[in-house]
Amino acid sequence: MSDLSVRLSSVPLRNPFLLASGIWGESGESLAAAWRAGAGGVVTKSIGAGPRPGYPNPTVETYGDWGMLNAMGLPNPGIDEYPKEVAIALGAGATVVGSVFAGDAAEFARLGERMAATGVHALELNLSCPHAEGFGTEVGSEPAAVEEIVRAVVRAVRVPVIAKITPNAADPGGLAAAAERGGAAAVSAINTLRALAVDVRLRRPVLAHGLGGLSGPAVKPVGLACVWQMYERIRVPIVGMGGISTPDDALEYVMAGARALEVGTAIAFRGVGVFRELTDGLARRLDELGFARLEDAVGAAHRAARPAGA
Repeated sequence: MSDLSVRLSSVPLRNPFLLASGIWGESGESLAAAWRAGAGGVVTKSIGAGPRPGYPNPTVETYGDWGMLNAMGLPNPGIDEYPKEVAIALGAGATVVGSVFAGDAAEFARLGERMAATGVHALELNLSCPHAEGFGTEVGSEPAAVEEIVRAVVRAVRVPVIAKITPNAADPGGLAAAAERGGAAAVSAINTLRALAVDVRLRRPVLAHGLGGLSGPAVKPVGLACVWQMYERIRVPIVGMGGISTPDDALEYVMAGARALEVGTAIAFRGVGVFRELTDGLARRLDELGFARLEDAVGAAHRAARPAGA
């Protein structure tokens, strides 16, 4: 069977599938459960400077098999309380990526330093949540701001820094390039798409916050397009996500340029057993297509798309 082990910068992964931030990452026990279920790594809930309750219910709406709309509001216990959860996940042997969010470069650097001190293997900077005022997309939609934030965190820590890029901008590829200039070891894409649903009987938005983020199979073509554009412009590894629920979904992302993959909505719908399904299925598909290693398939669609001799 094909070898699925990869390296994400200096971090070795036993397989390319990571638990996405915001799904199952609230506690150390849930992170450990995803690891034991076969994830190649786990990304924590996005953690801020202090406790945050998030938005009132309803915060989630599902749409059959094609997606989920959510506006959680980045609820989290804060960086003072979260290290004990990281310790549980690390104690289970998990490869842990700590996710943080903040409103400016200085705060990102402070939080990154605190999260790195917990022993996580890498950091993921949430520059892309589409519905939290003052955070996420609001601080991560301009290249200059992305570069400044990434550079500040890179200077503050000794672990690899991954910038999570928003699709809700004119040029996600340009944002990825800015993150690379700032010293990012990798970029991840995409976060949810800004979206809305309206209850026509109640004459108001379905979610209490109004605007939310769309995830699941419906966003896969957008995620693939972003990864494709980024692969053409940057040299650091790309972590692809958005609608991955089958081995062929994963393979599309890999051939578009992703070296690792995050899985979220599929877990919400089908549970953490999806990790075994994806790893076993992807290994079989790579073998059928003649790839001895996952690494050999990264960017394969770009090579096939180039004219002969180009």
